[in-house]
Amino acid sequence: MAGFYGLNGKKLQRQFKDYLSDFKQWKEKSHAKDWLLFPENIGKQLSIDEVALSKGELYTIVTNKKAKGKAGSIVAIIAGTKAEDVSGELLKIPNSKRNKVKEITLDMANTMKLIAKTCFPKATQVTDRFHVQKLALDALQDIRIKHRWEAIDQENNDVKDAKNNNNTYTPITFSNGDTLKQLLARSRYLLYKTQANWTTKQKIRAQILFEQFPDIRKAYVICQKLRTIFNNRLITKAVAYTKLAKWFKEVEDSGFKAFNIVANSISLNYQSILNYFDNRSTNAAAESFNAKVKAFRAQFRGVRNVEFFLFRLIQIFA
Repeated sequence: MAGFYGLNGKKLQRQFKDYLSDFKQWKEKSHAKDWLLFPENIGKQLSIDEVALSKGELYTIVTNKKAKGKAGSIVAIIAGTKAEDVSGELLKIPNSKRNKVKEITLDMANTMKLIAKTCFPKATQVTDRFHVQKLALDALQDIRIKHRWEAIDQENNDVKDAKNNNNTYTPITFSNGDTLKQLLARSRYLLYKTQANWTTKQKIRAQILFEQFPDIRKAYVICQKLRTIFNNRLITKAVAYTKLAKWFKEVEDSGFKAFNIVANSISLNYQSILNYFDNRSTNAAAESFNAKVKAFRAQFRGVRNVEFFLFRLIQIFA
């Protein structure tokens, strides 16, 4: 705007902050860095998540799902993620309002579960399905990365041997032009997708990858079975319980250490994960809101003044 009107940008920014925006008269300014509460925005369905505002400093944000990331979304912004600190601020909201909450979506962090239990005791906790799936996908990627490091190490040794014997090293290439190292590096994104969403080149690469590494194929199938359980909208909570039990058994039989860790994490959050199948609620609203906060932060090239950033944020979303 300053450039369009031929003004000094920094001076215009100072004028906006000090005189045009009502920032100096903001009543919550004194405690904005620590907590901001908007009880009037509480709804029956909430989401709770963490976001980094400045220099990696984390804030816990509670949002109303009904607002869909628009005005009235923010219920609370509280510095830090420590359960007792966040709960201490949220408990300032009257019981009558907090007891209206029927459902709260969250990730698998124990601190978030404790905050939800303490502050919204009548709300059903729903663990976000995408966090569950991400754990399984991370385990799959760990297997791929392990093979990639082995391929890099093997190639380095082959290059050294070729030099010692005064030979030129020529890596083996597959039918699609990939070397083993390239095959493992370039397969990263196709493993996140379902087979139906693979491009023609990804189908060819996946076929070669699974032929060379049967364990990656086995791990990929396990991930897709978990995705199918969540994607099937005809599955009831009771059926989901049975299918997840069968998935656990398959994970145990697979022998993959990383997947056993995933299975143990899921078992500790079993009930809240199954609660997803009641209303198919996810934490996507919170993740979407976090993305908006990050975009807002990037638009202004970072956060120099946290209070002013929060002031602008609540003008739009609270």
